[in-house]
Amino acid sequence: MSKNKEILNEEKKYLADASRVKYFDVVIDHGKGAIITDADGNDYIDLLASASATNTGHSHPHVVEAITQQAQKLIQYTPAYFANTTTAKLTKRLASMAPGNFEKQVVFGNSGSDANDAIIKYARAYTHRQYIVSFTGAYHGSTYGSISISGVSLNMTRHIGPLLPDIVKVPFPDQHQRLDNETDEAFSDRLFKQFLLPFETYLPADEVALVIIEPIQGDGGIVKAPKKYMDLVYQFTRKHGIVFAVDEVNQGLGRTGKMWSIDHFDIAPDLMSIGKSIASGLPLSAVIGREEIMSSLSAPANVYTTAGNPVTAAAALATLDVIEAEKLVLRSKILGHKAENFFKKCSQMYQFIGDVRFYGLNGGIDIVDKYGKPDNESTTKLIYRMYELGVIMISLRGNTLRFQPPLVITEQQLDQAFAIMAQAFSDLSFGKLKLPDTDNHIGW
Repeated sequence: MSKNKEILNEEKKYLADASRVKYFDVVIDHGKGAIITDADGNDYIDLLASASATNTGHSHPHVVEAITQQAQKLIQYTPAYFANTTTAKLTKRLASMAPGNFEKQVVFGNSGSDANDAIIKYARAYTHRQYIVSFTGAYHGSTYGSISISGVSLNMTRHIGPLLPDIVKVPFPDQHQRLDNETDEAFSDRLFKQFLLPFETYLPADEVALVIIEPIQGDGGIVKAPKKYMDLVYQFTRKHGIVFAVDEVNQGLGRTGKMWSIDHFDIAPDLMSIGKSIASGLPLSAVIGREEIMSSLSAPANVYTTAGNPVTAAAALATLDVIEAEKLVLRSKILGHKAENFFKKCSQMYQFIGDVRFYGLNGGIDIVDKYGKPDNESTTKLIYRMYELGVIMISLRGNTLRFQPPLVITEQQLDQAFAIMAQAFSDLSFGKLKLPDTDNHIGW
């Protein structure tokens, strides 16, 4: 029996099902750059980047050095009571990075989930209003607040209600809802009417605290909202005194070919949540927002013992160094164009490749049947075949390939991944692929 199987069989006795979305029978042992190695010594090109949490790659030397030096100096003393030299530097640096020509403050957390919980708290405290508006297809996290405003999977709400009250979900302007030959302007106008419907029928705008959106949805399928739609929603919040917040946990820090996904829209949000890649995958998140909003709460309204601890802060400072020094935002844009060209070329060769969406090294590729409908079974066959050939890629929405490699991936590694994916596409077209023999359900 392989070490992978041996470890998984033992872990299965003790690990709760709800803690992992199952894909492949692999146990990751170590990683370097864009390559991960399993317990059996097999190497894989990583096209997932730990769910976009390792934009700087695995075990980047500068990040490792920063973590090591900080751990030797001070691992933890809770920032809930006392400042420390490292976290204080990070606070100033983050505040200066967020969009908007206004004074900003920062609050730390341990994950994107609690960062989005914090956004709810601050918006309600600042406005003295209760209602929250979020979007279908959103993934904001799995704490009670963040799971309440999410809308991407029934398993996120099944058996755990009641959820947070006074949450209203409106349709995200997902391109899958676009009518044939519908322009961006017409599509934006039509979806904005759907956004307005609750406000015109049962939801008083003057009782709404917050509108929170992923400008480019991650787990919803790598889908970008049209610019006009975002402008309409943003101006609506300005008119009615509603806090406008964006979730940058998945799509921030260079993932989309810009530092923040909201930079594609020339909008400065009132609040933004960041996490995942901010500390190269260590547990750290933050909310950056307008000073007047951030000052609406007092401790201990959003205090966590380990949030922003010295080691994660050191990792974050080093991560930001790497993003800047290695020009990873520009690299994401350039290599993203290369990846987009590859997938669009493949879509001309294979009828089962539907819509291809790319924003930096960040792509959603739909797999469809002969009628153009989602083909979950073929998608699973493809990602499993890629895994067999040495590439880690997973699916979203059942039929969307999720392309999010570390931003440090080399062009040679990218070309190797393209060759493997091309082989998998060819195998599917010739009917050579079958569903894997596994006791695990694959995907969400």
